[in-house]
Amino acid sequence: MIDAGPSHCAPEIGIARPWHPEPGTISINRAEALHYLGYRGQELNVELAERIEAIIDDLEHRCTPRGTWALFPIGMPLRTDDGMPQVPLEGAAVTLSGFDILRHLRGARYAAVLACTLGIENERRLRTAAVQQPLEGAVLDAACSAYVEAAVSALDGHVAELAARCGFSTNRRYSPGYGDLPLSSQPCLLAATNATRLAGITATAGNLLLPSKSVTALIGWFDGEVADANDGPRCSCCPARGGCPFLAHGETCLARTP
Repeated sequence: MIDAGPSHCAPEIGIARPWHPEPGTISINRAEALHYLGYRGQELNVELAERIEAIIDDLEHRCTPRGTWALFPIGMPLRTDDGMPQVPLEGAAVTLSGFDILRHLRGARYAAVLACTLGIENERRLRTAAVQQPLEGAVLDAACSAYVEAAVSALDGHVAELAARCGFSTNRRYSPGYGDLPLSSQPCLLAATNATRLAGITATAGNLLLPSKSVTALIGWFDGEVADANDGPRCSCCPARGGCPFLAHGETCLARTP
């Protein structure tokens, strides 16, 4: 433990901690899974609804997510020659680029870096199902997307609870690909959390995560008032906005109004 100031404490910084939820403690949001599947109120016949539920139920019982996280002090923000903000995390080879992450972490003392995955065995099952059983594969893919979001939310809650016990407030998580925080941040976040060794997560040459149902994220730890605590990622800054299937229907990938 380190002294983090009056009435505050914090766990040792810069140490990656594995996270393993108890089996059966994380549930898949059925509505969110259907959202990823493209469901928008269409009538589902009984047979299809039962098949979807069976796939989701099997995934919950078969797959246990895992993850890792680490805490780092936030250094003094810098600017590149073209004015782009750079937010360094002290004790890690991490420099976060962008106006949105600067805004998100404004006033934070620490940033918790998270990595979470459904694992490589689940990835193999996804690929097999996509080839051999396309309908089941599509449902499984949507269920896995909802499941990894539920898992990282559970890890998020674990970290936020620890922060609260140490006297800090936290904001919502923020991931590479949101706003103008580039996907090129992925490898350094994986390194900061030792996610390859502790959770089996790697990044491709194009900075996509493997297994595909994996997430990295950052959460700010604040002494007092939280900057932009209720502000979610903005669709106007999303690089996928032009071809987003959710926005085409007035929705977002976060299952909320844009």
